[in-house]
Amino acid sequence: MSSASTSTGPKDEAKRIVFDDPHGAAGNMQEAEVTRVRALRGSWRWTLIAATAATILLCINQQFSLRFFVGYTQLNTEYFYLLIALMLPFTFLIFPGTERAPLDRIPWYDLVFFVVTFAAALLLMSNVRKAAEAGWEFGGAPNTVIAAGLVMWVMLMEALRRTGGWSLLLSVLPFTVYPLFAETGWLGPFRGTQSTLEQATAYHVLSGESLLGIPIQAFADTVIGFLVFGTALMMTGAGKFFINLAFALCGTFRGGAAKVCIFASGLLGMMSGSIISNVLTAGTMTIPVMKKSGFRASYAGAIEACASTGAVLAPPVMGATAFVIAQFLNVSYADVAVAAIIPAALYYVGLFMQVDAYAARHKLMGIPRSELPRIMDTIKDGWYYVFVIALLIVMLLYFKRESHAPFYATALLLVLNQLFSKDTRWTLGTIGKFLEVNGRTFVELVGILAGCGLLIGAFSMTGVVSSLANDLLHIAGDNPFLLLGMCALTSLILGLGLTTTACYIFLAILVAPALEKLGLNRMAVHMFIFYWGMLSSITPPVAIASFAAAGIAGSPAMKTGWESMWVGSIIYFIPFFFVLNPALVLQGSSPYLAGLGLMGLAAFGTLFICGGIQGYQPFVGDLRGTGALEWPIRVLLVIGGFVVATPGGGIMPLSQMQVTLLGLAILAPTVLIALLLVRRQAMVPDGLRAP
Repeated sequence: MSSASTSTGPKDEAKRIVFDDPHGAAGNMQEAEVTRVRALRGSWRWTLIAATAATILLCINQQFSLRFFVGYTQLNTEYFYLLIALMLPFTFLIFPGTERAPLDRIPWYDLVFFVVTFAAALLLMSNVRKAAEAGWEFGGAPNTVIAAGLVMWVMLMEALRRTGGWSLLLSVLPFTVYPLFAETGWLGPFRGTQSTLEQATAYHVLSGESLLGIPIQAFADTVIGFLVFGTALMMTGAGKFFINLAFALCGTFRGGAAKVCIFASGLLGMMSGSIISNVLTAGTMTIPVMKKSGFRASYAGAIEACASTGAVLAPPVMGATAFVIAQFLNVSYADVAVAAIIPAALYYVGLFMQVDAYAARHKLMGIPRSELPRIMDTIKDGWYYVFVIALLIVMLLYFKRESHAPFYATALLLVLNQLFSKDTRWTLGTIGKFLEVNGRTFVELVGILAGCGLLIGAFSMTGVVSSLANDLLHIAGDNPFLLLGMCALTSLILGLGLTTTACYIFLAILVAPALEKLGLNRMAVHMFIFYWGMLSSITPPVAIASFAAAGIAGSPAMKTGWESMWVGSIIYFIPFFFVLNPALVLQGSSPYLAGLGLMGLAAFGTLFICGGIQGYQPFVGDLRGTGALEWPIRVLLVIGGFVVATPGGGIMPLSQMQVTLLGLAILAPTVLIALLLVRRQAMVPDGLRAP
């Protein structure tokens, strides 16, 4: 890990904080909870590097139609299987099978798994064209193909266990074999069309709805490019640039260290799309400075966990799940990124307000300007990152070329870095490290995404999704609020044991159709599921982001988890806001004007929600000055703020005007009473005040 260093100028100048690159030589974009991994050495490391280079070149060939294969046009399914053959076998080399498995060498059985998986993938790839022509996914596949399919099925489940843990395997495995007994009576609403083992195997490994379905399609079409861009960005020193820029811009404000944490983690997360990566990089920089500024350890860890959680919410790079959403909805990734703008802005605005209120209540000052990096020096060192990100955004939003955008941005970044940076200029060794880091990330994602793809295939095979949606609507009595509550609770529970992507896939199959049948906007529904599944990263008992931050802060893990829920509480409200009015995800008629108006109302309401939660209301003061009425006033501020922020109309029984007036009717007298009590308390001499 990197650390803060100081540079000394003239004798009368204070020591100035200058942060080194928090990513060292590489960024790690891993998403799963697994941290015990094996570092490949020697020939195996070079094999991974070569396989990664081949994967990236295959992606470039496919996206830009370069025709690397002379006289041969590759099918998409053949391309997908080539990626699986190149990446999936490494799961067994990088991720040990048990806690006792050695990390310094590769056991013989992992080598066997590697060879078997590679052989099965190649055999299936060589037959997938014939399968498409002869309809083998529905029956009639040769025994050799079925045998290879069974081997691939077993290897996928073992890869899923190693990358996502037992919780993910036990959640996915029953559903993958579910078509084999789908007509069993005790399944109730899950009863569907039953398949034989041969039929199920053929459908899983040959159709475009299962192993080769939406998750792997998203990985092959867009995720590879964005992961390459994110890794290149961090390995050219962007982490140092973003963190120093955050300190230069926000460090002097009240509670400045925490605001720097939010700003820096937001900037880093926009590029990496990984929660844990954000915590482990930005957190090593920001948490010690927060503690030094007066924030208690658990609160500092909670702020970092919440700020890093926004990594998967903030465009332009939002992590693998956002690309899967685009595939599910059959829209461009740019549409998903645009839909995330207002919710992400509201989340970070809410975090800023929480931190500001906390700092004001506890009288925490900012960092002296003399100790912070100079703004102009920071921009001078990293100005070209702005051009690269601008190119990415223009390619995404104006040209709508999401599969090409990250490759163009990466090319521009590397050229500018080689021309204008002395410290991070790449060498042949850097290229090897770059490919190795990308390879490890590709391997993990393929293991998770390919395994979760079988979920989609299982439900597609049985045809149970439509009937299940009707059953859910029947249980909820066609009440959208009850169904949304059921969906939120299910998302949160599933998210405790699954990665965000796996949780989203589950619910996109099972719950989203029911919500869509109620007439709710599709984009809003899928973003709702996405947000609630992601909340487990700061919600105990799992709270992996909070626990990672607690390790850096040296605070109790569970205490940091509960503090994270408190600090990030606004994120539990936001998903309901944009389902009630999809203008907040820029959907519907005149979405931009309506979205900005609703965003303003939501931000205004959030000001009071945060004031009530933290006990300090801006323009009023410390609510401890209200004496015995402090907690009733705080509760009313939260309620009133929530009502003001809630969109009206649509499925709400009240119009927007009625909802806003109701919220103001609660807030106005509450704020007035609080203001009078705080001012009266301020007029009492210090010696006469109640302790």
